[in-house]
Order: sequence, then C-alpha cells, then structure tokens
Amino acid sequence: MRAWWPQTRTATALGGPACVRTLRGRMYARRAPVAILRFLASVSLVSGVLLVLDVGATLLWQEPVSAAVAGGRQAGLGQELDTALRKGAPPGRSRAPARGNAGWRLDAPGLGRSLVVVEGTDEASLRRGPGHYPDTPLPGGGGTVGIAGHRTTWGAPFRRIDRLHKGDVVTLTGPEGRYRYAVEGSRIVSPRAVEVVRPVGYERVVLTACHPLYSAAQRFVVFARRVPDGPRGS
Repeated sequence: MRAWWPQTRTATALGGPACVRTLRGRMYARRAPVAILRFLASVSLVSGVLLVLDVGATLLWQEPVSAAVAGGRQAGLGQELDTALRKGAPPGRSRAPARGNAGWRLDAPGLGRSLVVVEGTDEASLRRGPGHYPDTPLPGGGGTVGIAGHRTTWGAPFRRIDRLHKGDVVTLTGPEGRYRYAVEGSRIVSPRAVEVVRPVGYERVVLTACHPLYSAAQRFVVFARRVPDGPRGS
C-alpha cells in the first residue's frame, strides 16, 4: 500500500539531511565548551608547574627571573667599573657616582662572589646590585660606610651575608683606591635601627640585608672595621 505523505517529509522526520545538520550543530555546541575547559585546564596545569618551580628555585637558590635580569645588569656595571678603574680618579675626587651607577667592587669570602656596588638604596638602584647609603660617607672618606643588598631577589647579592664571620676581610675597590675592612661581628636589628650606620669614631663599613630569608621583618647587619690598605692595584 502506497504511503500518502511525500518522501521528503519522511526523510526529514526520520533523520534526513536537515536533521543531520541539526544534530551536528548540537554535537559541536556540546564539544566546544569541553574543548575550552580542557584548554583552560592545561594552561592552569602548566602555570601551576611553573609556579612550583619558581617557588622551589627561590627557596633553594633565589628568585630566577629577577636573578637573570640582575645578572645582566651586574655584567654591564662590571664593564662600566672596569673602565673607571683603568682611568683612575681625578685628584681630590669626593663626589659620589650618579644614582644607580657603578661605584665600587665589593669582595668578601662569605658572599661567594664579587659584586658591583651602585650609588643609592632606592628600589631601582637595588635592582641593579648592592647600594651605597647616600647619607653615609664614601669609602675612604671617614666614618661609617653603609651598603644594603637583597637576599632573595634581584640577584640576591647578600643572600650569604650571615656567612661573614669575625676576621673575614671585606674589600671595596673604586677608581680612587682600595679599602679593606675586617669583620668585627654581626647583629639582627629592627628595620628602624638607623643608628647602625652612624659614625663611631673610626672608619668602618656596615652591610645590611633583610632577615630572615623571605621576610623584611628584621635586618641582618655586619660590622667591619677598616684595616691598613694600599692604593689601587696593590
């Protein structure tokens, strides 16, 4: 017996081309959010792994991204200082370098490496290396020379400041000469203890850094008294 409805209507009702297109559209609509969620999950996973690696590197060594940036800056400052050392200082030089510029090379056995000290302790200057307190005398100028440095970021120049012990020699070398200081001791003080860089009647250098590691609650301070030194190159 012949059906009375048209074939096209049967095809549409039972799953013809129009229905197939509709089903495909629905399947795509369902799959799209799933794909987006999978992508976001992958991004989150990778970000989480990178974050864990960054934290691990910071705890075991130092913050890696800022370390790389600071390392490049220290290399450039080293070249700048080497040029100044070759030229030497004009007679009677007493002016500090410009803010953020290289001033002296700092060597101390406990720190584990040679560092270029810049002028200034503002945030920008300390991102380049340990910084000379502008309100304290220059090396060789008498009084207390103050130098601050980071312990966990921006190259962590003073990470090992607590490894400086009594009798260790801290050397500052600049265009005007070389200055040697023997460590007398260390103290942990409040960040407000500005008296640690005041004059004491003899020449010394004071190194300061945040304490404990990963905290700025206190300051670790090393005191070193000047000992006989020689001219640059001796």
